[in-house]
Amino acid sequence: MSGLSTHVLDLTTGRPAVGVRITLHMHGEPRTEGVTDTDGRCKDLLSGEPLEAGRHKIAFDIGAYFSARGHTDIFLHEVTLDFEVKNPDEHHHVPLLATPFAASTYRGS
Repeated sequence: MSGLSTHVLDLTTGRPAVGVRITLHMHGEPRTEGVTDTDGRCKDLLSGEPLEAGRHKIAFDIGAYFSARGHTDIFLHEVTLDFEVKNPDEHHHVPLLATPFAASTYRGS
């Protein structure tokens, strides 16, 4: 099943990051926006649009997320992941593990 999803975890608490604003850029243009749910997931970043082959970016507004939770010393305000879709018929999962100072990702399943 094709599609594009993400899961954001707040490593300062070890819990899902609820309410993170996400923007998907396809071919250099902002295409869709989403917000993580109560499990820190955005299950369909495509909002009904087809996934296309090529390079895309997902921008996570983690600065606003951490600021809303009382963090005053924030280093990373936006984390942008630039990734390539070679087979748009496959599902792509792009998770983010975040703190106000560091972030990590991997190709999920």
